[in-house]
Amino acid sequence: MYAPQQPILILSKNTKRESGRKVQLENINAGKTIADLIRTCLGPQAMMKMLMDPMGGIVMTNDGNAILREITVQHPAAKSMIEIARTQDEEVGDGTTSVIVLAGEMLSVAEQFLQQQIHPTVIIRAYREALEDMVRILQDDVSIELDRTDKKKLAEVVKSCVGTKFVGRWSDLAVRIALDAVETVSLIENGRTEIDIKKYAKVEKIPGGSIDDSCVLRGIMLNKDVTHPKMRRYIEKPRIVLLDCPLEYKKGESQTNVEIVGDQDFTKLLQIEEEHVARLCADIIAVKPDVVFTEKGVSDLAQHFLLKAGITAIRRLRKSDNNRLARACGATIVNRTEELTEKDVGTGAGLFEIKKLGDEYFCFVTECEDPKACTILLRGASKDVLNETERNLQDALHVARNLMLDPKLLPGGGAVEMAVSQALTNKQIQGPYRAVAQALEIIPRTLAQNCGANTIRTLTALRAKHASHAATDGPCTWGIDGETGQLVDMKEKNIWEPLSVKLQVYKTAVETAILLLRIDDIVSGSKKKNDDGTGPSPAAAAAGMGE
Repeated sequence: MYAPQQPILILSKNTKRESGRKVQLENINAGKTIADLIRTCLGPQAMMKMLMDPMGGIVMTNDGNAILREITVQHPAAKSMIEIARTQDEEVGDGTTSVIVLAGEMLSVAEQFLQQQIHPTVIIRAYREALEDMVRILQDDVSIELDRTDKKKLAEVVKSCVGTKFVGRWSDLAVRIALDAVETVSLIENGRTEIDIKKYAKVEKIPGGSIDDSCVLRGIMLNKDVTHPKMRRYIEKPRIVLLDCPLEYKKGESQTNVEIVGDQDFTKLLQIEEEHVARLCADIIAVKPDVVFTEKGVSDLAQHFLLKAGITAIRRLRKSDNNRLARACGATIVNRTEELTEKDVGTGAGLFEIKKLGDEYFCFVTECEDPKACTILLRGASKDVLNETERNLQDALHVARNLMLDPKLLPGGGAVEMAVSQALTNKQIQGPYRAVAQALEIIPRTLAQNCGANTIRTLTALRAKHASHAATDGPCTWGIDGETGQLVDMKEKNIWEPLSVKLQVYKTAVETAILLLRIDDIVSGSKKKNDDGTGPSPAAAAAGMGE
């Protein structure tokens, strides 16, 4: 009877194996290296990084996720650190730099305990306990409720998010754009709030003009021109039909052969094709639209029929653009022209026009009554400026969205880190738990460093402020002004952050530190192949085991 062989770990000459403390210390160093790379990108006085890709393209940014996405690292622990910036970006859209800096520091403070021969599981247990306390302190003690209808307060929070970015100089404009866009795409149905920025708030970047010319359109903009030069380019209150089918004769799905005997057969074939296109156009003309958008092609013959009926046609739209158009003008996307009815026609738009911006023609469907989708039009001096502006604006949009979904605020400028650190220190638990409280101070320390303040003096003063305040009035809202390095009350300075972003930063940073401390072995190796390439041969396995 055949017994399946057990898999064997083969340690051959080309297998590297390291274990224990050495690996843990190496992982910590890798994490610290990534954090050191990003550290200068935190705060309003953040420096930017210039990254060059293999193709010779250049990216200039201070967005943590964008920087780490571009760099290549070999160490597996460093790859884990890069992954958390992406997680942070996808989950809450902001705080990518903070999460890396904090995770690096969480690893860094664990180093001393490993060198004292304390077992990693002891450190991990303390980290877990500290994380639970941090989350509770954030939610119960430090956070304050925000009134969703208070536009002024919302703008202040988004402004403090944008203030640390490249767009900071145009912060009022960026805040207005972010809040307008989020308000436009928010949909409340049966008590459920849906704000899908990715799908329904599209950013269109057009080089030229200045950043001040950027705006949110009450509708949609597409990089398209009409299919026929004689079609109308300006229509007020247009009736819009959206299609997902081609307005041309049907091509054979698979390889199709047609045998033609005489020339009259060929004429018949052409006639059938013409009739098919004419029928498609007749179905459309029956509902009397002004503009037809389709995701597929429009043949010359169809253009002719539509032009005669005074209908403007635009072809080859992206699926996502078509969905946005449907939301903006109230039309339904139809897959077969014969199914078109009056209720599928969109009448919610106020204006359809084709305009030239720079070198290209753009189609605008604007002045919509209740657009649940929008386009953010960005102008700027160059592509690099536009790309960085878009990255910053995405962060602002996410912050505005998080506030709408979970309206709770925390003081910014390192104040919340200092308050949580103080609360953890007051519990009088020594060892790794206390180290987490120290690690939190990296955020205010980095803010002070990046604006050139005296770090030790500033931090000592801030620590004293929080200690004296916590003894009398509970959590303190004093932090560091990232512009000047002075101590200021964040309540008066109006610098706030959303609770959801901070919670995600703390959870991700501590859990990543725990994950990397758990690793005590790194094995990397390549299998030796048989002659037929199926796997290790018995001889190779024996040799491997012998080494």
